[in-house]
Amino acid sequence: MKKVKNILIFAVLILFSNNTMSANNTTIYDHSLIDIDGNSIDLSVFKGKPLLLINTASRCGFTPQYEGLQKLFTEYRKTDLTIIATTSNSFNQEYSSTEEIKKICLANYGVGFITSSPMSVKGEDAHPIYKWINKEYSKKPKWNFYKFLFDRDGFLVDSWSSITKPSSKKITNKIDKLI
Repeated sequence: MKKVKNILIFAVLILFSNNTMSANNTTIYDHSLIDIDGNSIDLSVFKGKPLLLINTASRCGFTPQYEGLQKLFTEYRKTDLTIIATTSNSFNQEYSSTEEIKKICLANYGVGFITSSPMSVKGEDAHPIYKWINKEYSKKPKWNFYKFLFDRDGFLVDSWSSITKPSSKKITNKIDKLI
């Protein structure tokens, strides 16, 4: 009887200590966004694939990271990694026009990964994705080019600040473990 009790206690501890799962089992794949061309993208189409989400801005000192993100996209193109840039003026460094954003992303950096229409990433008007990340993981972008990596089950694995370059071993090592 004591052995059964210990097993039950252990099982309960495992269930409640797993901080990588959200309390209501919501995942990144339960969300959607509007892409830079105005199309709705249901992230459930990427279910089972690792996903790297980055909030971006075209007039930021970190904007050259688009080049590193494109290189990452090209390097992992034959895997099932999905990269999504969510453009945002939350830090007052993004154009209001999607056409202007496209010029920066496409003309200057040749971006081939998914890019969203502008959305808020902080505060009361934050996009539901960012509200969920903050609520479930107590993480939020403190500036442009914050990076969030989700596993194949849609749960946050790690996040990095703006100063961490997309090509950083911190990021690529985590991606390599997921693919």
